[in-house]
Amino acid sequence: MPLDLVTIPCLADNYAFLLHNARTNETLLVDAPDAPPIQAALDARGWTLTDVLLTHHHGDHIVGLGPLRGSARVIGAAADAHRLPPLDLAVGDGDTVTICGEAAQVFDVSGHTMGHIALHFAKSGVLFTADSLMALGCGRLFEGTPVQMWQSMLKLRSLPDETRVCSGHEYTQTNARFALTIEPDNSDLISRIEEVSRARAANHPTVPSNLGIEKRTNPFLRADVPALQTAFGMTNSDPTDVFTQIRKKRDNF
Repeated sequence: MPLDLVTIPCLADNYAFLLHNARTNETLLVDAPDAPPIQAALDARGWTLTDVLLTHHHGDHIVGLGPLRGSARVIGAAADAHRLPPLDLAVGDGDTVTICGEAAQVFDVSGHTMGHIALHFAKSGVLFTADSLMALGCGRLFEGTPVQMWQSMLKLRSLPDETRVCSGHEYTQTNARFALTIEPDNSDLISRIEEVSRARAANHPTVPSNLGIEKRTNPFLRADVPALQTAFGMTNSDPTDVFTQIRKKRDNF
């Protein structure tokens, strides 16, 4: 039986996610930006939290935990534990943890912050990336370096195309406008922008997104792709240098 995935809009532009196993009645919450909408989503389905994943320490990802925590197991990065609420399980890069009856792999995806983690459920094809890989973007580098973030992007890019990418914010339209300045002739990107515009016009979330589509349209996953390098005026450049310049341009967009 496949796991159920629910996207919950929170605050101005955050997302939380619920993952539920109907057979075992286990429920995972990924990040806790705001308790009331998350609790409402749980109540509407008759679900009770058994696990909570905190991807990183920023307030808009943890501030709602208190009223929701109950007896749930709270999971977070050992490297970030000193800045997170108390953890029941501290994990690191390469660890495997069983949640909702399914094995999930932990990735260290430092860049946006140090100690940021992502979680991949290979069987269900779901990847929780929060503010590392985002729909058509990646998180601003508050703590890490471009080298670190590019390596994080490569880790996530290696996963299967059919993977659903659950990222932490509704930034997709702005990211799309920026991506078009990097690759204005990318036909996959142009088509995706039309789909994003339709979704937002109907007030629908643009996440989860599809990793295969991200690989074809997200400039932060494409710093080593010749077509992007040529379009960006950095043909045959070191991908880390290309990524650095794309991130710098995005910061000033």
